[in-house]
Amino acid sequence: MTDTERVRPETIRAVPVRHPGRWVAAAVIVVLAAMLVSNIVTNANYNWAEQWKYFLSPPVLNGVRNTIWLTIAAMIGGVSLGIVLALMRLSPNPLMRGASWLYLWVFRGTPLYTQLLIWGNIGALFPQVGIGIPFGPEFVTWPTNALYSAAVMAALGLILNEAAYMAEIIRAGILSVDPGQQEAAQALGMTRMHTMRRIVLPQAMRVIVPPTGNEAISMLKNTSLVVAIPYLELTFTAQTIYASTYQVIPMLIMACIWYLILSSIMMIGQFYIERYYAKGSHPGGGRVRFIGGTA
Repeated sequence: MTDTERVRPETIRAVPVRHPGRWVAAAVIVVLAAMLVSNIVTNANYNWAEQWKYFLSPPVLNGVRNTIWLTIAAMIGGVSLGIVLALMRLSPNPLMRGASWLYLWVFRGTPLYTQLLIWGNIGALFPQVGIGIPFGPEFVTWPTNALYSAAVMAALGLILNEAAYMAEIIRAGILSVDPGQQEAAQALGMTRMHTMRRIVLPQAMRVIVPPTGNEAISMLKNTSLVVAIPYLELTFTAQTIYASTYQVIPMLIMACIWYLILSSIMMIGQFYIERYYAKGSHPGGGRVRFIGGTA
């Protein structure tokens, strides 16, 4: 080996790649953030004192409570009815499949606000309801307006609309489970409903939970549309306040702050629920549940 061959190669000098675009983007973001903070601090039209005056007032807290219970009722009712509609879509019976498809077509194809307007004026379509024979006499009748309230119509409108979307989410979750497991369960003598409840739905929850959490957060905001009925939820309460104080922007921003607080709490809950149902989906992520037990 010659002396030339013994010479060690020159050390490689690694030069980091420069990203000037990142610095430009960061500078733009900093400038915009500074402008936003300056506007919030110096713009008197926000009227923070007026917002704080009503932030914890009884009417606003009542609107917050109504928003919360409407969200909970809509999601519980929507998920329950959505499960039924999803199972109907997956049924071998063509009549049940057709009825479920028709329901989804109507409620997903029309705006929620328009649906709520109809529910708020349902008495004009059905002045009275009764029990009787179709195309025949009615034995007992009641005036429609005496049977419902704005709260009932608001909850009903939200539930029926949400069920159409939850049905597709639940159907997608059920279809994500290997059909071989259903065949194995049927071979063991389990009924279709028992298989669905004990085998399919627990596994489908990993797929169902994330979009359901998003639907719940969207429902929290969609409750503002029940102003069409009308019903005193958070946004409508803010409107009633600024109708007398003429502080439109401060009251609407106050409502937005309440929505941000509630949605942030829901996002935290969604995170932990998703983490719970994600156990076992990754190697070492948790125990794997079998038909006969756990391992």
